[in-house]
Amino acid sequence: MSGGDIAGLIAAGVFALLVLLLAVPILKLGSVLEEIRTSIRSLSDGATPLMDEVTATVTTTNQQLKKVDGIASNVSDASANLSALSSLVAATVGSPLIKVAAFSYGVRSALANRKKPAPGRRSR
Repeated sequence: MSGGDIAGLIAAGVFALLVLLLAVPILKLGSVLEEIRTSIRSLSDGATPLMDEVTATVTTTNQQLKKVDGIASNVSDASANLSALSSLVAATVGSPLIKVAAFSYGVRSALANRKKPAPGRRSR
């Protein structure tokens, strides 16, 4: 064996050792990528039922909001009717009550201002 052959064998051994040293991290990286793929698959499998549940919840919520909208509309109509009734009662009853109050005030004022007869004199 010549010196070149020995140098070639040493270089081949170093190259084989380098390949072995690089193979370990590459194999570990492969197992990490496999775990990532498994995790993504499990998340995907779990997300589908979750999306179905969210869709059902949103549908139910929309139905309830439609009911609440109907109730709010009815309450608005009722409050408008009460306002109209209040205005009608104020117009119907309020004006005569003001007239009666003014008349009673006038009668009280007239009775309070009436002169009392002088003492000692009798009226016939």
